[in-house]
Amino acid sequence: MSAAMKTAAALKTAIINAVRKAQSEGLLPEAEMPDFTIEIPADRSHGDLASNAAMVSARAFRAAPRKIAEAITQNIDLSGTDLERCEIAGPGFMNFFYGRSFYASVLKEIKSEGENYGRSDFGGGKRVLVEFVSANPTGPMHVGNSRGGALGDALASVLEAAGYEAAREFYINDAGNQIEKFATSLEIRYMQLYKEGYELPEDAYHGQDIIDHAKAFAEINGDKYVEASSEDRRKALVDFALPKNIEGLERDLLKYRIKYDRWFRESTLHKSGAVKNIIDTLTQKGHTYEQDGAVWFKASQFGADKDFVLVRSNGLPTYVVPDIAYHYDKLVTRGFDKAIDVLGADHHGYVPRLKAALTALDVDASRLDVILMQMVRLIRDGEVIKVSKRSGKAITLVTLLEEIPIDAARFFFNMREANSHFDFDLDLAIDNSSQNPVYYVQYAHARICNILKTLEADGITPRDCTDEEYALLTSAEEIELINKLACLPEEIISSAKDYDPSKITRYIYDVATLFHKFYNACRVKNDNESLMQARLSLCLAARTVIANVLSLLKITAPESM
Repeated sequence: MSAAMKTAAALKTAIINAVRKAQSEGLLPEAEMPDFTIEIPADRSHGDLASNAAMVSARAFRAAPRKIAEAITQNIDLSGTDLERCEIAGPGFMNFFYGRSFYASVLKEIKSEGENYGRSDFGGGKRVLVEFVSANPTGPMHVGNSRGGALGDALASVLEAAGYEAAREFYINDAGNQIEKFATSLEIRYMQLYKEGYELPEDAYHGQDIIDHAKAFAEINGDKYVEASSEDRRKALVDFALPKNIEGLERDLLKYRIKYDRWFRESTLHKSGAVKNIIDTLTQKGHTYEQDGAVWFKASQFGADKDFVLVRSNGLPTYVVPDIAYHYDKLVTRGFDKAIDVLGADHHGYVPRLKAALTALDVDASRLDVILMQMVRLIRDGEVIKVSKRSGKAITLVTLLEEIPIDAARFFFNMREANSHFDFDLDLAIDNSSQNPVYYVQYAHARICNILKTLEADGITPRDCTDEEYALLTSAEEIELINKLACLPEEIISSAKDYDPSKITRYIYDVATLFHKFYNACRVKNDNESLMQARLSLCLAARTVIANVLSLLKITAPESM
C-alpha cells in the first residue's frame, strides 16, 4: 500500500475512533456511523485530504454536520497518520493537511520500490482476458485498429500493474462471410490475369493487397487453377493468402510493440463443434423457435431489444453464433473471471445480443465488459484526410508508423477516453517541441538524466537523505510535484477500475508539467548541500515515475534528446 493510501486509511480509522470517543463523552449520540469517503480535494489549497464524514452522519446523529465535525476534530488523534492538522469548512466539510513526514515517506517509498512503484495488489490476481484489435485477416489494419491496439495493450498493462492477471488475445475471423468475400475478391483478381470479362463487385475488397496476392499466387501456380472448379480455385487462393495476412498482422503488431498471449482462430470453434453446441444448448433449454425456416433466439426474454436469427433458412449459422461460442469459451471453458472486448462504436447493438445469449446459457453476463471505441480522424495541415477502406486508399497501421514515431502513436491514441472521438494531428506527432505532448513528457525524463550527468561531472552524486533534509523541500513547486508523484498507485487503480488507460497518460503529462515548473523555480545545484541532495532525491523520484508510466504505455524513456 502506497504512502498516500496508508495515510488515507489511517485517517479513516482516526475519524472512526474520534466519533467513538465523542460518543463516549456524550458529544454525539450512540448511533451507527454511516460509511464515508476520504478523497483528494480538487483545490489542494483547501487541504490534502477531505472527508464528508460529518455531512453523511447528520441523519444518524440527528445533529448539524458542523456540530458533528467539531466533535470529531476535538477528539481526533492524528499521530502516526502523516497528517498535522484539520480544518472545518462551510457547513461541515473536514479538510486535513499533510505533515512534513508525509513528503519524506513518499520519496523514500519511490526510491525503495523503484520500477515497481505504482503497482498494487488491488486486483487480487483475478484473471482477465483483454481482446483487442481482432481485425479481419482479409487485409491490412487501418488507423482505427491502431487506436484499438494502443488502447487495449495499455489497458492490459494497467490491469497487470493493478494486481490482475491479464492476458492479451487476438480473435482471428477466419470463417464466415468476410472469408467468402475475400475468396471472391482473390478469385476475380486471379482470373483477371488470364481472362477478360471478370468484374470485381462493389462490395468486394478493392485494395492493392488483393491484387498482389493474386499475382504472387499466379507466379507460383501459373494458370493451373483457371480451368479448375470455382470451389477448388477459391480454396487454393485463400489457403495461400490468408496465412500471409495473419503473419502480416502479427508482424505489424509486434512492430507496434504488441505481443499477444494467444491468437484464437474462429475456425477452431466450428471444427470442435462449439458453434453447433451453442445452438443445441439454447434449443434444449427452450430458448429458440423456428420461423420462416430459420432458427431464432428468444433474445428479448434476456434483455435484448428483439429476437435474432441463430441459423439461417439455408442451415448456416449467423455471424453472432461463433461469437457467442467464443465468449462462452473465454468465461466457462477457460474460466477467466472477466472478459474485456475493445470494439468499434458500430458494435453497440451487438453487445446486448451477446450478453442476452450468455445469460440464456447460465453465464453471468456482467463478467463480459465491452469498451466501445469511437472513430479517429487524421489531420494534416489543419485538414481532415479523406480515406476509404473500400477503395483501398485507407491509411494502414504500417503507413502510419512509417510517417510518425511509434512512441507518438501509442501516446496520442491513449490521450482520450475510448468513447470520445479523436483527431490525430500528424504534424504535431512529429514536432520536436513542447507542443508535442509525448516529446514534452520524454523531455522531462531526459532533462532529469542530464541534471544527474552534469552534477556527476562536478563530482556530485545522489545519496540517502535524512527526514530533516527531506523537510527542506518546502516550496510550492516541490510540494505540488511530490503530491502528484504520490498519486501514481491510485491513478493506476482508477485506470484499471474504469478501463481507461488515458488517465495515466494525462497523469504523466501533469507530472512532466510539474517537474518542468519545479526545475524552472528551484535550482537543484546550490550552496546548501542538504537542500541539493533533497532536490536530487525529488528529481530521481520524478524520473522513476515517468519511466514507470511510459513503460506501461510501452513508450521509450530517453536519457537525452
